[in-house]
Amino acid sequence: MLDLEFSLTIIVFAITVLFILWRPFGINESLPTILGAAILFFAGIVPLLDIWGILGMVSGATITILSTIVMSIVLESIGFFRWAAFNLARKAKGSGIRLYWYINLLCFLMTMFFNNDGSILITTPIILQTLNILKVKPHQKISYLLSGALIATASSAPIGVSNLANLIALNIVGLDLNTYVALMFVPSMLGIAAIAFLFYLYFKESVPKKIPQISPDLLGHMVTNDPLQRPYHPLSKASSEENYIDWKLFKISMVIVVLTRISFFVLAPYHIPTEIPSIIGALLLISLRWARKGIGPKDILKKTPWHIIFFAFGMYVIIYGLHNTGFTSMIVEQFGSAVSENHFNAIFIMGLLLSVMSNLFNNLPSVMIGTISLTEMALDPQTLQVAYLANVIGADIGSLLLPMGTLASLIWMFILKQNKIPLTWGQYLKVTILVIPAGLLISLLSLYIWTQWILG
Repeated sequence: MLDLEFSLTIIVFAITVLFILWRPFGINESLPTILGAAILFFAGIVPLLDIWGILGMVSGATITILSTIVMSIVLESIGFFRWAAFNLARKAKGSGIRLYWYINLLCFLMTMFFNNDGSILITTPIILQTLNILKVKPHQKISYLLSGALIATASSAPIGVSNLANLIALNIVGLDLNTYVALMFVPSMLGIAAIAFLFYLYFKESVPKKIPQISPDLLGHMVTNDPLQRPYHPLSKASSEENYIDWKLFKISMVIVVLTRISFFVLAPYHIPTEIPSIIGALLLISLRWARKGIGPKDILKKTPWHIIFFAFGMYVIIYGLHNTGFTSMIVEQFGSAVSENHFNAIFIMGLLLSVMSNLFNNLPSVMIGTISLTEMALDPQTLQVAYLANVIGADIGSLLLPMGTLASLIWMFILKQNKIPLTWGQYLKVTILVIPAGLLISLLSLYIWTQWILG
C-alpha cells in the first residue's frame, strides 16, 4: 500500500512541476499545485491534521511576501522605478562598465528590499528601458540583462525575508531572522560578488566601453508611447500621465519601506512575526497614496498575485505527501549519517544536493524537501541550522544553472521573449556553467569558514 501511495505521490509531484514550468495555455502556476494537493488529500496521503499544520507554516511567510509586493506596486505607481531607471542611465556617465555595476547593484537592492520574483518583474523592464534610452546594441543587452537577473535571484539569500521558501523554512529549523543574517550575510554576499565579477569577466568584450550620456531633461522621456522604448511590463501598463513624481510622497514612501524592512530585525527578538510590520507598512503606503494623490486600492487588488497563497499551500501539501510516503526518509537514509558527522559535510552535502534538486525540480519544492529531511536526521541544533543555510545557498544560488531552477528565472525568460530579446536555454547554460558552480562553491566554503568562526 505504501509503495502505491509513494508512486502516486511521485507521479503527482512530477506532473505538477512539469505543468508549473510548461504552463500550457498560460495557466496560473497555482492551479496544478492545488489540483495535485487535492488528489493527495482525497487519497488520504496528506490527512486533515497535516493540512492545518501546513496552513500555519505557510500563511505568515506568504502574507509577508504579498505585503512586500503590494509595497512595490505602490512605489511603481508614484514613479520610483522610472526614477531608478533614469538615474541608472545618468550615473553611468557615458561608461558601459559603470552601467554594468550600477545595474547589478540595483538588482541586488531590489531583491533585498522586496523579493526575488518581484525584483525580476521590476528590474527587467527598468533595465530594458534604460538600455533602449542609451541605444545599447541588441547583442550587448544580454550582458546587462543576464547578470542583473541572476544577481537579483541570488540576492534572496543574504537576509532571509526576500524569498517565500526561505521564510517558511526558517520556522521549521527554529532560526530567527537576526541569527540567520549573522550567519548567512557574509558568505552569501561573497558568493554574489564572485558571480557578478565572473559575469563581468565573461562579458567584458561585449560590455560597451562608451555609451551616450544623458541630461536631466530626459526624465520626461522615460515613459513613452514608442513600443521600442517602453518594454513589456507584466505588472502594469505605463502611461504618460505617470511621469509626474510627487517628491514629498516619494520620500515619505521610501522612509516607510526602509523602516518596515528594519522592523523585521528589530522585532525579531520579541517574537513578533514578520507579517505584522509587513501589513502595517503596506497599509500605510496605500493610505498615504490615497490621501495624497486620490488613488484608491483598486490597482493593488488587481495587480497583487493573490495566487501565491494557493501556490505555496498546494506545493507544501505535495511536499508533505512526499514526506509521508517516505521520500524524505530516503534522503535521510542516504545522507543523514554523513551530514551529522561535522559541519563541513553538512554544508557541502546539503548545498550540492539542493543545487542538483533545484535544477531538476525547481528550488521551491526542493528547499522544502531538504528542510523537512534535515529535521528527520536527529541533528544537533547548530548542525541543523548550518545545514539549512547550505540548503538556502543551493536553492538560491546553485539553482541558477538552468532557467527552470527558479520561478524568477522562468519569469525573466518570459519577459525577454515578450520584448523580442533572443536567448535560448543553450545560450543561457553556456554562460551559467562557467559562473554558477564557482559562485556556489565560494558561497559554501565561505559559509563553512564563517560559521566555524562565529559559532566557535
